[in-house]
Amino acid sequence: MASFFILVIILGWTFSQVYEDSSFVIIAVIFSVIMNLWAYYYSDKVALMSSGAKLLKKKNHPKLYRLVENLSIASGLPMPHIYLIRDPAMNAFATGRDPRHASIAITTGLVEKLNKVELEGVIAHELSHIGNYDSRLMTITVVLVGIIALLSDFFIRMRIWGRGGDSREGGQIKIILLLVGLVLAILSPLFAKLIQLAISRKREYLADASGALLTRYPEGLAKALEKIATDPYELRRANHAMAHLYIADPYKKESWLNNLFATHPPVAARIKKLRNMA
Repeated sequence: MASFFILVIILGWTFSQVYEDSSFVIIAVIFSVIMNLWAYYYSDKVALMSSGAKLLKKKNHPKLYRLVENLSIASGLPMPHIYLIRDPAMNAFATGRDPRHASIAITTGLVEKLNKVELEGVIAHELSHIGNYDSRLMTITVVLVGIIALLSDFFIRMRIWGRGGDSREGGQIKIILLLVGLVLAILSPLFAKLIQLAISRKREYLADASGALLTRYPEGLAKALEKIATDPYELRRANHAMAHLYIADPYKKESWLNNLFATHPPVAARIKKLRNMA
């Protein structure tokens, strides 16, 4: 998070020095914050709708409802809304800006293929995301990524349009700042995305650990992750915008490049850490 703020400050200062005008920086920041505040309050509804999740009533699936209810009581969290995604793939996600506005979505494939102990591990993981305020944290990172992307885009477009005066008027310092600004404008969105993904991966490890502490049985979640990793089905309605929400990558891709840009740490590493807790 500190690296995000440092990157925003460096970008803003560099661009304002090049153009000798900080107004466009302020406009970009305000616009990005407004757009992402909307996402903060309504992204959970968008995520549930785009995944095809349907609200689950207690009478329709009493065992699953009681399982979530018991774990919520044990964790000291309010009972979240439970949604069911009719999909043979094994996955789940939690969303909501705080515990009082939280929801958990679970695929039918997960419910059908996991035993009670394994399902408890997955639900404890998702409740931990809620208790750790991970949705709020990831919304903040989205705001910062948006600010950095807008600043970079503004800088490049203003150079194309010839705004900001002649760099020869400021001598060598102005030329150096211009070159630094161009490099930052090109690379900063990539750096920001990598930071966002790194935060997402760290929160997955934290939710694994918190969930294992909640159930007092790390092996349950470890076995669930093994089954999810070897399951042949991919989510039918998966999309990259919400891939980080799921307990496992819905695209099931493996390569060094994909791992670099992955929203989740490698499953084998997660299982190893869980079994080291036992």
